[in-house]
Amino acid sequence: MTSLSIKHNRHFYSLLWTTAIPIIIQNAISSSLNLVDNVMIGQLGATSIAAVGLANQLFFIMTLILFGTYSGISIFISQYWGSKAYEKLRSVMVVGISIGFLVSSVFFIIAFFFPVAFLTLLSGDAALVAAGTPYLRIVSFSYILTSISFAFGFSTRGIGKARLPMKASVISLGINTALNAILIFGLFGFPVLGVVGAAIATLIARIIELIIILRGIYGGIPYLAVNLSDFKNVTRQTYRQILKTALPVIFNEGFWALGMTTYAYVYAHMGTLQMAAVQIANMVNSLFFVVSMGLGNAAMVMLGNSLGAGDIETAIDYNKKFLWLGTISGVIVGIILAIFSPIAIPLLFNLTHEGIQLTIMTLQVMALLTPFRFYNTIVIIGTLRSGGDTIFSLLLELGSVWIIGVPMAFFAGFTLKYPIYIVVGLVGLEEVCKAVLGLPRIKSKKWAKQLVD
Repeated sequence: MTSLSIKHNRHFYSLLWTTAIPIIIQNAISSSLNLVDNVMIGQLGATSIAAVGLANQLFFIMTLILFGTYSGISIFISQYWGSKAYEKLRSVMVVGISIGFLVSSVFFIIAFFFPVAFLTLLSGDAALVAAGTPYLRIVSFSYILTSISFAFGFSTRGIGKARLPMKASVISLGINTALNAILIFGLFGFPVLGVVGAAIATLIARIIELIIILRGIYGGIPYLAVNLSDFKNVTRQTYRQILKTALPVIFNEGFWALGMTTYAYVYAHMGTLQMAAVQIANMVNSLFFVVSMGLGNAAMVMLGNSLGAGDIETAIDYNKKFLWLGTISGVIVGIILAIFSPIAIPLLFNLTHEGIQLTIMTLQVMALLTPFRFYNTIVIIGTLRSGGDTIFSLLLELGSVWIIGVPMAFFAGFTLKYPIYIVVGLVGLEEVCKAVLGLPRIKSKKWAKQLVD
């Protein structure tokens, strides 16, 4: 049995505290920003919140591809940092920023020039498309900015300096909250802009977040402060070396995001009320899921630093602790979600009685799956990616989503026509399968590799 006592693991918890806590706080703030958006928009009714949920599917896909990109890049950031090869960090940054810029540019083009086509693809409800189109066009201007913020934010985590993106997120949350109230509801003499006001507030908040991060990087973290000459000096061999490991992660997150969007397609076609219920449930669930993401990212950094330094046994020992912590945290969060969802949902959202009941039931089903989701986050993001075992990670995650989750969504939603919360529960069986299938790989220790010299 792995010991989790503080007395016998002081060094582990010291590293965990300085690495995971800022990440958890930043992710909690980002999720709170989404919560603020949704609570305020929720006062406008189910159509508005469902429309914003559909519009944000495009941003969701983009951010997950970027997450995959920078997770792959962070493997090298953390291992180079662990091996003290500081001079190579900016070359890795160049690769990440370049890929992120290309990805976000594609999504900007879709969101700005073809918003109606994208929204119509997900829903045939004209009211949802009409409400979501102006929102999507406005927030599209934040996409490239977000890709740059992600690049520097993930890299600072990889070298154990996660406070900078956390600080930026705190400030942007405050700005977004204030502007949401002013622009959505027309306070202090401003016009009532509704969904459009939420989009403008989000764009301004992301601009300010990027400015804060860039000032911090170029004012105090020279290892990551890339300049134009760095872009010219990066060789094709560097691109090949990094992309060999990073591309499977990018494909992983991209096709996983496509799978999640396919779920949204099913939910949207089950009805506006059903889509609103899932949107709210996902948003509330994500507020608690930040604990898992914090542990997963901390695991990738701490395991990657140990592997980069050639300390394989320490990485394996740390991994066992992270898996136990993730599972225990998942059980606790699941209990909290199940108990408090009937209290919180009626207070926060302006829905009909049926909408409230659907949302509560959906959240409680998600609560049952939370321990598996937490465990799988540690496995995918922390364990497998820290050692560059990205091919197996790709096969494990996409196999679960596309062989189990997606067919189950269509069958349960369209053929059996089950209630939304049952469909969500059946789709969630992919998390159970993922946990079972990933366990032998963890025990084999094939993931524990040093990738850098």
